[in-house]
Amino acid sequence: MKQINWKKEIDAYAMLIIGSLLFAVGDIMFSNPYHLAPGGTWGLSNVLNAIAPWKVSLYAVCMDIPLLVIGTLILGPKFGFKTILSTILIFAFSYVIEMSWGYHPVIHQGIYDTHNLVNLPDGLNNLLVKVEYEADGIQSFYFLPDYFMNTMVTGLIYGVAIGLVFKSGATSGGSDIISMILHKFTKISLGTLVMIVDGIITFTTMFISNEKSIDAITANLKLPLYSFIVVFIEGILIDVVVDGFSKPKTVFIITDKVDDIREYIIKNLGRGATSFVGKGMFEGAERHMIYVSLQRGELVKLKAAIHAVDPTAFVNILDSTEILGNGFKPLVEE
Repeated sequence: MKQINWKKEIDAYAMLIIGSLLFAVGDIMFSNPYHLAPGGTWGLSNVLNAIAPWKVSLYAVCMDIPLLVIGTLILGPKFGFKTILSTILIFAFSYVIEMSWGYHPVIHQGIYDTHNLVNLPDGLNNLLVKVEYEADGIQSFYFLPDYFMNTMVTGLIYGVAIGLVFKSGATSGGSDIISMILHKFTKISLGTLVMIVDGIITFTTMFISNEKSIDAITANLKLPLYSFIVVFIEGILIDVVVDGFSKPKTVFIITDKVDDIREYIIKNLGRGATSFVGKGMFEGAERHMIYVSLQRGELVKLKAAIHAVDPTAFVNILDSTEILGNGFKPLVEE
């Protein structure tokens, strides 16, 4: 029987809980008041909440649960306990925040109700964002937004949140399940389908305004634009949380001084390497090629050593998304 690594499991569930909490904070307190929809069922829930006020958490859970059931029926039980737990936790945290905090933005330049709108200058009045919510009937308030600052912070929160959920071993579920189902039947790459599905959700923010004028539609182009910026920042932060700041490098070296460079890699860097023999296309001469994977700091030392030993060497350096095995991340973690 496989022995359970309790420390690793506790860390994973701690990351899952913190990530789910941060996701709920990012959506209810930052994304929703600004009517942003950075993809996923929660992004679509923000749009539905702006069009027909109802709790965002209830909109989301009404989509997430059927998607998990349908996905399990079509794709099999791929999602696992942690994904289901994450779905429940995000719903629970969001519901609590909705009941206690409401939909008031954290970042703003002033909050106004209908009574003090008459005293505002016309130019300022046109910049206000209206937030409607259900509480003993439909209630509303207005706030003066700071789109740039809120977008930056929202992207950071989402990125850290989803990164922690991914690192815990869970998946995001939601609209990703739609993409996985479409992938099964269309054979379009999963990454492309995720971009298409989330892109469609992001563009639905254009229909939030009740106004039908050309000016209103043009003005609402800012909502999908800011939502895309959130997705961009989020994507960068997810990679940082999951993989860290240091991207490993893969290096191919073609040199006549293979023994000297081999000795430096093994003795000075403590790394292993693989040597190949190839044939040059121009002269047909045999050349030695070394393949080695390194961290960024080690690469700087290796380039200096290669320059000192063989300034005519040909060096090709590639960014590696992930390296598993001895000297890097253990394969068993996957």
